[in-house]
Amino acid sequence: MSDVLIAGGGVIGLLTARALHKAGADVILIERGDLARESSWAGGGIISPLYPWRYPDSVTALADDSQRVYPELCDELYELTGIDPEYTPSGLIVTAPDEFSRALHWCAQHRHLLYPLTAEGIAELEPERKQPPERAIWMPGIAQVRNPRLVKALAEDLKQRGVHIRTHTPATGLALSDGHLQGIKTPTGPIQADTTVLAMGAWTGEFSRMLPNPADIRPVRGQMLLFRGQPGVIRHMMLEENRYIIPRRDGRILFGSTLEETGFDKTTTKIAREELARLAIHRYPVLDQYEIEHHWAGLRPAAPAGIPYICKHPQIDNLFINAGHYRNGVVLGPASAKLLADLVLNRKPDIDPAPYALDAPRG
Repeated sequence: MSDVLIAGGGVIGLLTARALHKAGADVILIERGDLARESSWAGGGIISPLYPWRYPDSVTALADDSQRVYPELCDELYELTGIDPEYTPSGLIVTAPDEFSRALHWCAQHRHLLYPLTAEGIAELEPERKQPPERAIWMPGIAQVRNPRLVKALAEDLKQRGVHIRTHTPATGLALSDGHLQGIKTPTGPIQADTTVLAMGAWTGEFSRMLPNPADIRPVRGQMLLFRGQPGVIRHMMLEENRYIIPRRDGRILFGSTLEETGFDKTTTKIAREELARLAIHRYPVLDQYEIEHHWAGLRPAAPAGIPYICKHPQIDNLFINAGHYRNGVVLGPASAKLLADLVLNRKPDIDPAPYALDAPRG
């Protein structure tokens, strides 16, 4: 029997497994499909919440802690696995003309760099942005990772460490006996562990309905496009009206994403492809000359107010939840994994766990 069983092999599950294994726990991880092929793979990899000043302090605390450790984490993963997560401090331009004062106050409070930009300043930073907005916010310290490479590196790292990983092993139920959780039921039989962690992303809410006090997590579909560009065509990340552009080192350019309440349907649509392509090319006409290499969708795990659940279940003392990170799984992942490991191992956490409890208010 393992010390800890983690159900869910996305970025949250992988980081949680790594944190617990590094602390000496014997960990087994199961995943319903291939590792990290859901929202962890589908997102953009921006190491910041979008419009971070709009989020409650509980989200900011996780983001700040994760941003601090990301450079070292990516360097370590590259050294250990040979897979480069491509941590890149490419900076983020945000258009929020009515929020500059609020953003400035937030940045001063949390020690983030922020500068006002005019249309001329935007054009200087991003020459291919045609007819730029009159005002924007420049956050030069915001970085990105190439999230598919990040999760590949994490998976390889766990394999090298000897963490037991079972893919294509869906959780079908909980093995409960007299109120004590013995593990997870699967189609091939139960998997037992002293402690179980639910890190199933958008599926956590649905699965936890078999529990008292289920997690309030729902799927929200997001569709993205990938242009096969060239390095330097787009220089920085830019966020405008909930649509962002992200240039990768090799020249590929992401543009997204939609926000769609479609349940667990993650099929792509012609309407979204045409809308995203039209908007991307309108803002950056240079993209019209590049092939749209890929169009995909993912399901974000949305919790109220964007505050994830990182907690022990109040009725089952050996069951924990680490899920509900919405659009911020990558940026909040390292800090969330550390906090969850602290709770499992009864260590004093660096971050107050109270806001992430199952019954904590999420206004």
